[in-house]
Amino acid sequence: MAIIALEGMYFRAGHGFYEEEQQTGNDFVVDLFMDVDIQFAAAEDDLFQTVNYELAHHICLSEMRETTRLIETIAWRISERIHEQFPTVMGTRVKISKLNPPLGHKVAKASIEMSTGSFEEGF
Repeated sequence: MAIIALEGMYFRAGHGFYEEEQQTGNDFVVDLFMDVDIQFAAAEDDLFQTVNYELAHHICLSEMRETTRLIETIAWRISERIHEQFPTVMGTRVKISKLNPPLGHKVAKASIEMSTGSFEEGF
């Protein structure tokens, strides 16, 4: 098993509960960690038996383009799509941070972090 990660993916997107946020947009950072069985990929030097992180990034990009009210929804969809696309993924951890959320005071970020599979069990 190995952790394959894409960290610090930066996106500008129109997610937010309020219509104003959806119109003006916010800055987001997405971190994706995948617990992957790499035994066969490593032994055979075969990309198709592991996670192609270019495709994983594309999944994140695609989901960030779909406006939602909750960043929890985005994290859930990213995790679901990663599990569907890559059968060697045993668990995921997705963290989405909204930078400088519009709260009326200086707040660096608001975040959601969710785990599935082996990460839920305390990997």
